[in-house]
Amino acid sequence: MSADRPVPEPEGAGGTLWHGRFEGGPTAELMAFTESLSFDQRLWPDDIAGSRAHVRGLARTGIISDLERDQVIDALDVVAGELDGGRFVFAPSDEDIHTAVERRVTELAGPAGAKLHTGRSRNDQSATDLRLWCKRELRLIAERVIALQQVLLDRADAAGQIYLPGYTHLQRAQPVLLAHHLLAHGWSLGREVERIFDALVRIDVSPLGAGALAGSSLPLDPDATAADLGFARRFENSLDAVGSRDHVAEALFVLTLIGLDLARIGEEWVLWTTDEFGFARLDDGYATGSSMLPQKKNPDIAELARGKGGRLIGDLTGFLATMKGLPLSYNRDYQEDKEPLFDAVDQVRRALGAITGMISTATFVPERMQAAADAEASSATDLAEWLVQRGMPFRDSHSIVGALVRESLRGERSLRALVLEHPALGPDAAMLVAPGVSVTRRITAGGAGPIPVAVQLERFRASVAALRARI
Repeated sequence: MSADRPVPEPEGAGGTLWHGRFEGGPTAELMAFTESLSFDQRLWPDDIAGSRAHVRGLARTGIISDLERDQVIDALDVVAGELDGGRFVFAPSDEDIHTAVERRVTELAGPAGAKLHTGRSRNDQSATDLRLWCKRELRLIAERVIALQQVLLDRADAAGQIYLPGYTHLQRAQPVLLAHHLLAHGWSLGREVERIFDALVRIDVSPLGAGALAGSSLPLDPDATAADLGFARRFENSLDAVGSRDHVAEALFVLTLIGLDLARIGEEWVLWTTDEFGFARLDDGYATGSSMLPQKKNPDIAELARGKGGRLIGDLTGFLATMKGLPLSYNRDYQEDKEPLFDAVDQVRRALGAITGMISTATFVPERMQAAADAEASSATDLAEWLVQRGMPFRDSHSIVGALVRESLRGERSLRALVLEHPALGPDAAMLVAPGVSVTRRITAGGAGPIPVAVQLERFRASVAALRARI
């Protein structure tokens, strides 16, 4: 088809929703550039739900008859069945899922179907659809995050007194219980679920009834349609209702934070499963091999979780740039809200499932963890605090122990031997350097030792149960 020829309109379709203003049809280039059907088809359940509520509202206020309402709802039911069953035939003039549904409803219901769009614009229609979709999909994401929290809790419960090095700057710092390390990720993920709930409060607003930008002269009842669709409330300002997408940006922000949590987990598991660390082994079902190196077992899930963090940042920052400087109210730029949001939801959903499976099936190697944590220098802080408990200022004790560690690193004498002979330390202090002792000395609330971790496990268990109850 040449560039200057209009796209043919299917028989009985009525053309575009705006064809009356134009003498000719749109060009192929315009349709190819502006269409969104290729990606907004997934909104069809929400578009059907919004259309049902809208047509019921039209009937309640007497704008259409009850018979017309029933005819349109029957047609919407048919369309829903066709879309769900993969039998729906799209037409060349279908710009988006909204156009496609209305066209087919009009084919099925005739003049009654032509009244479906009464008092409604694609501006408030598409905004309503996307909010409905976000409400459903973000709850599903929250469920998957909680499922990962549960796996972390289960593995922490089973870890018992296994300990490993805690790190700062990726350098061994102090021993921590494995349970403590796993729950650190669990608490972080719990905050993301809370952020989802917070975002849903602002998403849970119906734009339906705002029209193109200014409402309608028809006696619509936006409160009733909001309640019909399960929204907590309706919009307060019609310009804001169709001309804002901050809720999409907020959803993308939360999804990006989840992705960054998973990227951090992924980075650790890449390290933990190397021969150099050897802290864990992956189940064969959650690892890949090499096309050339027969011995390889690669942590592709962990690596991709790490890599997709960058992709999610791109989805968020790209959309923030799209929003920058847009005047009220609706602008076609807002069509760009869906692809980054859909992509972010898809990537986070898949990553959560894969990471959850990877961690739940992996095997920890306690002897490697504990051997690394039992390096004598890991007890340095315990030695310094032992001196503090005997009245020495911390800066002085820090200096003494630091000097002993420096001397031990020369390799001539062990730290334990040096502590044993030091006049300010001696045999009692030397016992702190023994394997497995340091981790038991973390006693403060929220700390990494057995006593506070036992409390933490119960508090985390209650937190996960409370989040699950809110879902």
